[in-house]
Amino acid sequence: MARNTREGTEATRLALITAARALFIDKGYAETATPEIVAAAGVTRGALYHHFEDKKALFRAVIEQEAATVADEIDRVSAPAVTPRDALLSGASAYFAAMAEPGRARLMLLEAPAVLGVEGTADIERENAEDRLRQGVCEYLGNGASDDAVRALTGLLSAAFDRAVLEIEKGGDRATYETAIARLIDGLIPR
Repeated sequence: MARNTREGTEATRLALITAARALFIDKGYAETATPEIVAAAGVTRGALYHHFEDKKALFRAVIEQEAATVADEIDRVSAPAVTPRDALLSGASAYFAAMAEPGRARLMLLEAPAVLGVEGTADIERENAEDRLRQGVCEYLGNGASDDAVRALTGLLSAAFDRAVLEIEKGGDRATYETAIARLIDGLIPR
């Protein structure tokens, strides 16, 4: 088939995203040049700019793909939960597992906010797994929780999950952080 077919176009786009991901993990966004990306992808510079406005747009596509993969892995791995608490803990554990993919924490938690901005990164998160977390928080808190409270707690839990991932990435014990997250979640509702 010709390279201008839909399959060829998608294959070129995927090759660029795959090559860029590997280089961004290896060298970081700032140190990766577009000629390296096109060489690694085996395409022309024109192909890069046909699919992406610039390196930042390509980086955003990499992060969007990573975020979608993480959300899919959470859905796939998290166990069916009996209680809202179990659902939150299972989701957190699945998130930690998904973020253990080499380079993923660096890309999503360090590079993305620096390159795309905090709000740009938050937009990608909202398009992927944040709704699931918000629903879990809402179910855990029950009907009496205000939208503002649910939104605030969702943001704080998400930040705690991210911080735990960074600590685990640096060599922290995952079980210790899963226990800490359970204690944090248990503290949401006074007993």
